[in-house]
Amino acid sequence: MNVPAAWYLVLAAVLFGIGSFGLLTRRSALIIFMCLELLLNAVNLTFVTFARTLRDIGGQAAVFFVMVVAAAEVTVGLGIVVTVFRRRSSTSVDELSEMKG
Repeated sequence: MNVPAAWYLVLAAVLFGIGSFGLLTRRSALIIFMCLELLLNAVNLTFVTFARTLRDIGGQAAVFFVMVVAAAEVTVGLGIVVTVFRRRSSTSVDELSEMKG
C-alpha cells in the first residue's frame, strides 16, 4: 500500500507544532530538550519525504547530518542538565539566570 507524501508532511507539521508549543511553554530543561528533538525529527521526516518523492538521496544525507548534530546536542545538553540538577536540585530554566555572561 502506498501512502501519499502529503500524509507524511501533515504528520511532520503536527509534530513540529507540538514541539514548538512545548518549546515555548515549558520551563523544565529536560522537556525543552525533548521538544527540540521532536522539532528535529519533524524536519527529518520532511527531508525523507521529499527525498523519496524526488527520488534523490540528498534529503537522506541531510537527515544523517541532522541526526549527528542532534546526538551531540543531547550529549552536551544532558551533561549540562545533570550538572545543574546536582547543584540546584531543579531543572527549571527560570532559575538559571546566573549563567548569563
